[in-house]
Amino acid sequence: MSEQSGSSSGQRERTELPIERGFPIERVNEIAEKEGRAKMYYRPIYTMHKWWARRLGCVFRAISLYTLLDDPEKVSVFEPGHEGGTLAAYGDDAENPSVDIASLIDGVNMSDPESLWELYPKDVRVEDKKILDPFMGGGTSLVEASRFGADVVGNDLNPVAWFITKKQLEAGQTDVEELEEAFEQVKEDVADEITQYYKTPCPNGDHEADVMYNFWVKELDCVSCGHTVPLFKDYRVGKERYAEESGYNVLCPDCGSVSIVEDWQSDSVCKDCGHDFVPKDGNVSRGGKYNCPDCGQKYGITDAIQEQEGYDLRLYALEYYCQHCDESGEPKSVHKGYKRSEEADKQLYREAEEEWENSEELHRYIPEEEIPPGHMTSERNPVFDHGYKQWSDMFNTRQLLSLSILLRRISKIEDGNIREHFLLTFSNTLCTNNSYTGYDHSYNKIQHLFKSNSFDPPSQPTEGNVWGAEFGRGTFESMFELVKDGIKYGNAPTERHVIDGETEETEPFAQPIGANSDIHCGDARQIDAKNEFDAVITDPPYYDNIMYSEVADYFYVWQKILLEDEYPGFDQEKTPRAESIVTNPFLDKTAEDFESELEQSFSVIKRALKEDGTLTFTYHHSDSDSWGELLESLCDVGFEVTATYPISADINKFISGEAVSFDIVVVARPIDDTDPASWKSLRRDIYRTARRTRKQLEENRDLSRGDIGVMEMGACFREYSKHHGKVQRDGEIMSAKEVVQEIYGIIQEASDIGVEDVFIDLLDTANVSYDDVNKLSRGTNANPEDLKEMRLYNQDDGFELGTWDNEKRQAYIQERVNGDGDDHLSNLDKLQFLRYRYEKGQAVQNYVEKWDVNDDMRELAGRLADVTGDDTYTRVLGDRDITSY
Repeated sequence: MSEQSGSSSGQRERTELPIERGFPIERVNEIAEKEGRAKMYYRPIYTMHKWWARRLGCVFRAISLYTLLDDPEKVSVFEPGHEGGTLAAYGDDAENPSVDIASLIDGVNMSDPESLWELYPKDVRVEDKKILDPFMGGGTSLVEASRFGADVVGNDLNPVAWFITKKQLEAGQTDVEELEEAFEQVKEDVADEITQYYKTPCPNGDHEADVMYNFWVKELDCVSCGHTVPLFKDYRVGKERYAEESGYNVLCPDCGSVSIVEDWQSDSVCKDCGHDFVPKDGNVSRGGKYNCPDCGQKYGITDAIQEQEGYDLRLYALEYYCQHCDESGEPKSVHKGYKRSEEADKQLYREAEEEWENSEELHRYIPEEEIPPGHMTSERNPVFDHGYKQWSDMFNTRQLLSLSILLRRISKIEDGNIREHFLLTFSNTLCTNNSYTGYDHSYNKIQHLFKSNSFDPPSQPTEGNVWGAEFGRGTFESMFELVKDGIKYGNAPTERHVIDGETEETEPFAQPIGANSDIHCGDARQIDAKNEFDAVITDPPYYDNIMYSEVADYFYVWQKILLEDEYPGFDQEKTPRAESIVTNPFLDKTAEDFESELEQSFSVIKRALKEDGTLTFTYHHSDSDSWGELLESLCDVGFEVTATYPISADINKFISGEAVSFDIVVVARPIDDTDPASWKSLRRDIYRTARRTRKQLEENRDLSRGDIGVMEMGACFREYSKHHGKVQRDGEIMSAKEVVQEIYGIIQEASDIGVEDVFIDLLDTANVSYDDVNKLSRGTNANPEDLKEMRLYNQDDGFELGTWDNEKRQAYIQERVNGDGDDHLSNLDKLQFLRYRYEKGQAVQNYVEKWDVNDDMRELAGRLADVTGDDTYTRVLGDRDITSY
């Protein structure tokens, strides 16, 4: 079985989990790099609906694997694709097919954590494990833990997060055929009704084409001359991909025709009217001002919007797809492309407006709520300054008509689970069907509303086809395919992993997602569980990240139309704000509030855990202050940090000392009590721990300097956690923040690691040799030549360290002591000189007084005493009985 570990006094022994002994960050990052770019292929269940800062599934699968497997008697391993057959029947080695789970678990250590990784692509099941995520957000932790057969319990304050996670966990219990049948019925009932408003005369014949995108521009009256000013940043429409001519489709600002130019940033001539213009020169300048093309007046756009009580919208171009031309064999440059808007296009929009005005019953299916003021809407990018007051203002009339027709039909689906999955599809469709989406000219596709995780109204909104044409991004039809793929995955998940640089996908697992799950919508601080959970695996709120509650309101006001009478939490005007654990300047929620509220949550988590339970969470870290707040909150409620691992890190910034962003896995355990310690002694322990950790990792694993730094940090936190609240420096108790600052400095600044530090490490090395000098000097501010010049080692008669009693070392020191001044003596020189005089029975007190011993010298004496077991180094600096010789 795994080795036993104890903490401070009174802490009972407990079995270390694999994740506390090691974590295969190299293997996880190998997959994460690929999964991050292709979530829809690796884990389509997480692309069913937008959620912010969603962690990658491979990260939480690895966390679950290394957290849940502790008792080999309660672990079963199945080969994917062989339902009911264990690895004993389907092992790779026919001679010896059995898998020794105990050996895989026990084999995990910091130097080589990969023994358990062998099970990553296997269908692993555990017994008697109950997992909690009190901040479930997008539900990644619960989905991944449920795949191991654990009972999972989730909680989130935000009802949108609750609903998204609910449908993900129910995906594995949803019949795909029933879902497809419902889609066909919805399509038959409303697809034509919606798409009739997304047609345009085909430019290549007397027939209609489907509109993929409608391009609009906002217009204002010039405050100086009254001229209508279209708010074009530039005149690009889209990048040409199919015609023989390369370049960009651009709009002529004079006649409104669309033609291809080779270079949109240079002089161009309209092929229709001969107008000479530079497409990159629009009427919107930096600083949010328009530039009137008639009189040259520059004026603030939001100022003009408020003064004129809004703005006008003009449809100027479309992107189309013609099925008729495609089926007739016409090339792509003919059946798919860009065109100027025509009167027929504008008339069709007017017909949609008229239909909307005459369909009062449909108005029940759009939100009536006003946009509430907040940090994201009032301060970060004030939506009110742009003329938006209600959530429905973020949509044009044709979008409101189409969306309400669709939502009304969804409300009539009888099966509750199927209806909710269609509502999830509808809600995700809102990301690209609104007046806040622009067009990506480089990739020829509509942009996502939350491309910047905020509300950023464009001056040239792009209207997509709500139901969908053959092509086009973000349509209801394409969003349904995402949900269907997620449900298929939920029924029979697979795992992609990397072997020799190549990605391989397993056969489907027999264990569906979410079979034993229970989730709640509410404040994590109100969870009343006690001694119930084996582990908490979570992604807690970040200090000053996205205000989820404010951006989630965009989805909430639509979802509540169908859910208001179904579930608690959907009966309010907006999602909870004040209860959210995050700094929010708009609500005067400070860093101190965040720290206090996070500490309250950790207290609830500790109570919910079993006595030997573990807390494992990911954390986004930017500086030592946020580390200090985290550690303070954890330790104050009775946790000790047992390990930290990096998921991603900016290595160059870590080394240079700049502000760093890390995604980190933190592992913590409840602790009964802590032991008193002086900062001097603890600093020695922390320094040695950091150096040993670094040495072990550098020798055994191929890790970056940034990754090693994070793991050093975790090892140091573990040392500090055992003494939290009882670390004294100069008679004062140090806070966790103060300690973190010290630890951060030790680890972050390689320049602080100098000759004295390397020499102490050499003293602490068994069978020391010149190779060790090279290894330990690497990445420090010391080099072997420095040590050799100071006679801290010599190779005249074999390798010797320059200890205090080494003849060559002492001659070097004596020569400097007898020189003109003491400024050329290092603290190490002085201490070895004093140690030598004491051994010879010579006086040392006069030198102690002469050298004005400081804290750095006393600290070095303590480190020398610690590593050599010789406390004379410390006694010569402070014991009168000795220093009086």
